[in-house]
Amino acid sequence: MSTPRSPSNGIWLALGAYSWWGLVPIYFRALRPLSPLAVVGWRIVLSVPILLALVAVTRQGAALRRALTSLATIRVLALSTVLIAVNWLVYVYAISQNHVYAASIGYYLNPLVNIALGTLFLGEKLRPRQWVAVGLGAMAALILLAGAADTLAVSVSLAISFSLYGMLRKLAPVESLPGLTVETLLLALPSAWLLDWLARHGAPPAFGVSAERDMLIAIAGLVTAVPLLMFAAAARRMDFSTLGFCQYLSPSLTLLVGLLLFHEPMRPAQIAAFAVIWVAVGVFTWDALAARRAANA
Repeated sequence: MSTPRSPSNGIWLALGAYSWWGLVPIYFRALRPLSPLAVVGWRIVLSVPILLALVAVTRQGAALRRALTSLATIRVLALSTVLIAVNWLVYVYAISQNHVYAASIGYYLNPLVNIALGTLFLGEKLRPRQWVAVGLGAMAALILLAGAADTLAVSVSLAISFSLYGMLRKLAPVESLPGLTVETLLLALPSAWLLDWLARHGAPPAFGVSAERDMLIAIAGLVTAVPLLMFAAAARRMDFSTLGFCQYLSPSLTLLVGLLLFHEPMRPAQIAAFAVIWVAVGVFTWDALAARRAANA
């Protein structure tokens, strides 16, 4: 059963998800010195009971069973699972290693990758100004390659992995909650094994350090599941390009967190890349508003 398209509801869901993700570096920074692998592992393991409870409460058990027994659905979700796991790991690594701006740039580039993928794979037609915005995004990546190459991999991998994830979730024949539950179940056993391996090889303990740390890790499932549910629901209700436009909220908030809370120094190449990206954002916004005015007329 497909989700009825409701663009207005989708916009609010997208704004909620992206606001959450924009501020979540504060949470991940508080978990140091846990390794990115441990943080991601706990995120996944602790998401399982929350998602299964939500499936039960919302009476979507039948949809979950259909997804688990459909080979075509499992194939798509297996790919999206790999992509979201890569995205989580790279993001937590970036925050823990003081690469907040690299993460911000990655998610600024994400909407431009979205509109490119929408054209290549979903048959969406780009207007001339959208092509200009995509070209400016590519220019920003080249600037980083010239002056901040060590963080370029973080930015590009975040942009591409999450864009591909969003596209697959849009195409997957499954609702948002059952789909996310399947993805989490596919990752649960590898994550549990990873946590056990880390514990046996001398990794810092996750629990028992302090009551504050215990509470932060205990809510990792909620921190993970809630915005992903909102995003997955939004992706099925909105045009892929419009969804990408809403995403600018997340990197803007992340940039402010890096500047105002973490006081991370910014390199000249990053300043130049942000400037070019903001021009791209302006071009994209101009085009989106013009297109809506034309549609309303």
